[in-house]
Amino acid sequence: MREIALWTSEVLDITAFAVILLAVGISTAAFLVRVWHTGFLANYRDYRANLGRGILIGLEILIAADILKSVVVDPTLQGIAVLGGIVLIRTFLSTSLDVEINGHWPWETTRLAQQANVPEERGPA
Repeated sequence: MREIALWTSEVLDITAFAVILLAVGISTAAFLVRVWHTGFLANYRDYRANLGRGILIGLEILIAADILKSVVVDPTLQGIAVLGGIVLIRTFLSTSLDVEINGHWPWETTRLAQQANVPEERGPA
């Protein structure tokens, strides 16, 4: 079981690296094509958002790999403490990227969706 978990965590590490690398390559290629047609400023925000999404996916995969390593492969108190620190740092990075991509805190999504569905109140005519 331990060997499978170690092998799986290594595969997840490689997968996360590949996902981030592909995200950078695809986002950059799409950005350059769009810049050629419509200009830099019109596409810069989308480029950053696409890069952020790719990095977020890669971070989630890395967290899964770290959980396998810490819980199954090295189930010591020190290993769990290191996992906690890694998860905290990556959660902070994920939240920061999410705010950068969407322009608001993740917990504001429901409030913003509700505001979008409420018709505007009009004053007296």
